[in-house]
Amino acid sequence: MEAGQAALFDKQLAQEEVWLRRGIKARRTRNEGRVRALESLRLERGARREDVARVKATLQEADRSGRKVLRCEGVGYAFGDTPIVRDFTTTILRGDRIGILGGNGCGKTTLIRLLLGELAPQQGTVSAGTKLEVAHYEQLHDVLDDARSVIENIGEGRETVAVGGGERHVVGYLRDFLFTPEQIQGPVMRLSGGERRRLQLAKILSRPCNLLVLDEPTNDLDLETLELLEDLLMEFQGTLLLVSHDRAFLENVITSTLVFEGGGQWREYVGGYSDWLRQRKSAEAPTAPLAPRPRAARPSAAPRRVSFKERRELGHLPEKISSLEAERQGLFDLMASATFFTKPGAEIARAKERLATLEADIHKAYARWMELESLAADVAGE
Repeated sequence: MEAGQAALFDKQLAQEEVWLRRGIKARRTRNEGRVRALESLRLERGARREDVARVKATLQEADRSGRKVLRCEGVGYAFGDTPIVRDFTTTILRGDRIGILGGNGCGKTTLIRLLLGELAPQQGTVSAGTKLEVAHYEQLHDVLDDARSVIENIGEGRETVAVGGGERHVVGYLRDFLFTPEQIQGPVMRLSGGERRRLQLAKILSRPCNLLVLDEPTNDLDLETLELLEDLLMEFQGTLLLVSHDRAFLENVITSTLVFEGGGQWREYVGGYSDWLRQRKSAEAPTAPLAPRPRAARPSAAPRRVSFKERRELGHLPEKISSLEAERQGLFDLMASATFFTKPGAEIARAKERLATLEADIHKAYARWMELESLAADVAGE
């Protein structure tokens, strides 16, 4: 979404720059206002290029584990009559980077708990290797204490944390994760869902480990923190077990996959997400029906002319979008004020409804602008 908005912004800026280079035909008030608006666009573009804040951290690795990290022999587990894991046998070696794939509720978290020994298998055995130091980032079981402050959750009574082979002050470490001084001293219960995830990630990364288990770590993470996590995992030399629905994230991080194939059956594939898709399609190819032969494409008709009404509409769209965005910003400012939610409920509801309408109108205006621009460009290129 950010990339799309940035592209539309750049398109508007480029059009205004072209208009200015053609020369202002008359010193009208409207043209002077358009020039001032262009100056604002340039300033906004310059500010967007600056890297205002970045999350930075180092994953703290423990001593190397033994060569065999985990060994499963005929493991089985069921909830009532529903099998979750059936006759599962595998060996996880040091340095393996395994993605665990399956639909919601199929038992991915249960499989992880079985592997870590948190849940005893009903059949078979699970044995752990030597010198294991496990760090477990869980989706459902939060490691944060809401009754304590942010700094107390990370420091746990200490003023420093061990990070990257050295010591960091807890406040500096939390500032690296974009927490403000007020948030650092405040209680965890005041954090948003994304901020809790970021704090949970900071706590996990402060612990030395050689087996890192991440259960849906990308949920609620902002883009910056997600990129940081991806970079850290690519540099991590230990063993990784990863559950995620983010296909791009899996593709960049893992080297093999464990996939739920129904009926409690888990199958291991070599490679990342795209490799699994390719192998699955190869296995299904013999039973797949033949695809119909594509028909010869008809020669496309010549692009239609842009009507005078459409050209006039195209000329007014930038001004209309600017007006809508200005009204939306005014609503944002109003709703961000400390007194907004003290107003009557009907007034608050009207403001929210108007904001939703503005969002829809802006989206439609941008779509129409791109449609007309594309049409005009096609005609110009005939």
